[in-house]
Amino acid sequence: MLTHITAAKCLGIQAVEVLVEVGIERGIGIHLVGLADAAVKESLLRTATALESLGYHIPGKKIIINLAPADLRKNGSGYDLPIAIGIISASGQRNLPLASKFIIMGELGLDGSLRAIPGALPYAQLAIEKGYEGIILPLDSALEAADCRDTAVFGVRNLAEVVKILEGKEDGSEYLVWNTEDYNSLKEKRDGLLVEETVDLRDIVGQQGAKRGLEIAAAGGHNLIMIGAPGSGKSSLAKALSGILPPMSPEESLTTSKVYSVLGRNTRECGLMKRRPFRSPHYSISIAAMIGGGSGDNIVPGEVSLATGGVLFLDEMGQMPRSVIEALRGPIEDRKVCVCRLKSKVEYPSSFMLVAASNPCPCGYWGVDDRCSCTPSQRMSYLGKLSGPMMDRIDIQLTVRPVPPEAVASGAKAESSREVAERVTRAREIQQKRFAQENISTNAEMNNKLIEKYCPLSKECRDTMGKIMEKMQLSLRAYFRIIKLARTIADLEGSIDIKERHLVEAAGFRILDREKIL
Repeated sequence: MLTHITAAKCLGIQAVEVLVEVGIERGIGIHLVGLADAAVKESLLRTATALESLGYHIPGKKIIINLAPADLRKNGSGYDLPIAIGIISASGQRNLPLASKFIIMGELGLDGSLRAIPGALPYAQLAIEKGYEGIILPLDSALEAADCRDTAVFGVRNLAEVVKILEGKEDGSEYLVWNTEDYNSLKEKRDGLLVEETVDLRDIVGQQGAKRGLEIAAAGGHNLIMIGAPGSGKSSLAKALSGILPPMSPEESLTTSKVYSVLGRNTRECGLMKRRPFRSPHYSISIAAMIGGGSGDNIVPGEVSLATGGVLFLDEMGQMPRSVIEALRGPIEDRKVCVCRLKSKVEYPSSFMLVAASNPCPCGYWGVDDRCSCTPSQRMSYLGKLSGPMMDRIDIQLTVRPVPPEAVASGAKAESSREVAERVTRAREIQQKRFAQENISTNAEMNNKLIEKYCPLSKECRDTMGKIMEKMQLSLRAYFRIIKLARTIADLEGSIDIKERHLVEAAGFRILDREKIL
């Protein structure tokens, strides 16, 4: 007898169907074909032991298991459950009329229990797109897809519960993830933690110029770099950025959640991610960890993808390997990253806000009284890693000075993050209306064509830009980035048109270009 069970595989953050065909005929042995890796081949022993522990038997005949399409490599332990269901159905030990109506994935324990697998959210999205009645997953994985209400998401704990659902003799609604105690308890916990503790801007003394830069960056989704001495507040400012960013849109939440789901980082999380990610890798990070990588078909997302929809904070950027810094140029510009290997190619999103921080020199005290002990050549070598093309891709460039003692002693209170966040949210709403017909949502995502369309300059503004370019010796890429930044400043003011003062303020954030640094 031949049985077909539908499973799935992730290619990037998208899932594709994998058909598990189980045929039983005269002969002996179990044969698995279909470009399966070691983890999939090992599933045969796990599956056989699990079936026997639950009272099923392995037919004393030849069992052929084919994972189609045959030219697509299959990896991971998620094929245990569909293979077990296929054997039960093909051998006639149970009549499972609903087996072809669901996508089924899960790792089996030797006692028949089910363990979580990565990729639950893309699998659930595939079930919706292909019109399946639902998807059956281990409970811990099904919780990730709890917000996919357009299909039935079953969260099960063992193989026996899967068989009960597929037999269709009883109402299986008790296994819907929304009806489980785990979902209700995790939902209450998630709703109580939506307001995350972050650094409040009012607790950061001074640094008004840097705070203004943070506000503009958050309003338009712009990249930002801060250069200053140790203890000047760069890390605190970066952490405070999370408190002024607007809530994630449904599209951003879905995309970011898929990245974490594919990596297996979202297990036992209830539904889609609601908080913007804040990633802060160490400066010794490798290119593969930053961009994404792996061997063969197992290509996993890197930090640029894990920061999608949120902030990628690179502290001590001046100490990072130059190769890693240069590797960021593509993801920043394209907002996606393509990882290629000899036999595979995977694309992940990388739409994030880059916030970088660096000391001005190896000792860190260049420009602070006479404390710097570095030579000019050491300073040039230290910040020389930040190449001209890389700096061109950072819209806001700030110098952060140490706060004087009298400012600390005064105890003056600044604006709170809540007040700044309200202005940022209003500016983002203006941009959403502006780009309603485009495939973007913030000013930072505009290309040159969209800049010409949505950021027209008056004659006076064009003359001002000409003077700025000539005086600061900026590149053409910097020219367009100044206009994008001016558009965001105008949005914060509620101005329809870009004014000269907006351009002048935007140009003031280009003070760390290569010509000035060296």
